[in-house]
Amino acid sequence: MSTQDQARALANRHQHTVKNREQSALSRMAAEIGVSGETAVRNQPRGAGMS
Repeated sequence: MSTQDQARALANRHQHTVKNREQSALSRMAAEIGVSGETAVRNQPRGAGMS
């Protein structure tokens, strides 16, 4: 695997991790205010989690 491929894989894993972390936080916050986590994640703005 080339260095470029390794860098791309690392960036993709990081993006996936960030997205999952943000969705988990969003679900927890939604539960606190009484909205289902599934609804909150489904209505997350496009581009969210793409830091």
